[in-house]
Amino acid sequence: MVADKKLLLGLIGAGIQASLSPALHEQEARQHGLRLHYQIIDLDKAGVGTEALPGLLKAARIMGFAGLNITYPCKQAVIPLLDELSDEARAVNAVNTVVIRDGRLIGHNTDGSGWTWGFRRALPDAALDRVVLLGAGGAGAAIADAALRMGTNELVIVDREAERAEALAVSLNKLGHKGRAKAGSDIAQALSGASGLIHATPTGMDKLPGLPLPASLLRPPLWVSEVVYFPLQTALLKAARDAGCAVADGGGMAVGQAVGAFRLFTGLEPDVTRMDSHLRALVRDGR
Repeated sequence: MVADKKLLLGLIGAGIQASLSPALHEQEARQHGLRLHYQIIDLDKAGVGTEALPGLLKAARIMGFAGLNITYPCKQAVIPLLDELSDEARAVNAVNTVVIRDGRLIGHNTDGSGWTWGFRRALPDAALDRVVLLGAGGAGAAIADAALRMGTNELVIVDREAERAEALAVSLNKLGHKGRAKAGSDIAQALSGASGLIHATPTGMDKLPGLPLPASLLRPPLWVSEVVYFPLQTALLKAARDAGCAVADGGGMAVGQAVGAFRLFTGLEPDVTRMDSHLRALVRDGR
């Protein structure tokens, strides 16, 4: 694939017209002497939902795609349609990267490692005593596992679907996290005494503006880690900064997960600093 010096990739998700993934992957590919086209496949624009996934994956096979990134709301819905899962994807029951090899669809997850890279870069000294995760979907599941692997003593998971938060906590503890994950039903109660908040819902995206929780709950020494990266400065980050909280924006995770996906798609080692600079320049320019 890489020897052909030409790649066809794509991103499947809803409301993703503003995604910077095409620019990130295409520019990094050029630095490696590759011709790469990265296609946006927006379910909202097509007027369809996750029921379109089987047809889209079949088309990707036929058209010779080397791989696909998968985002909201497809990270878990895509799993039954794949031929194989990596250990990371199986552990968190979510896929954000599908590599296509010899007609086989292999699901991976680079969200956890991507979030870890961005978090450590922005908040290297953050306390991990009690951390609240808001959102137990595909991205949240991967980040939850990563946060526990990083050394979080207690992770409280809150989701508007209480049963989903409970299921994720049970799954994480079965993975070997030894009771450190638990579900919470009330965000205010969960944040009482917490050292940090990880936001992993779509709220704050261009298509879903607003705050995912009352701003009054934000106070130092709480730190706030955001996963939404477009816009880079979400309403949550603005409120957190106004309250005096240390923050990590969603750009770090966006770059970190893209780095992992680029490796899987191409077999090449991307320049993470270059990709991070490129993303932030794109955001500054309003791209």
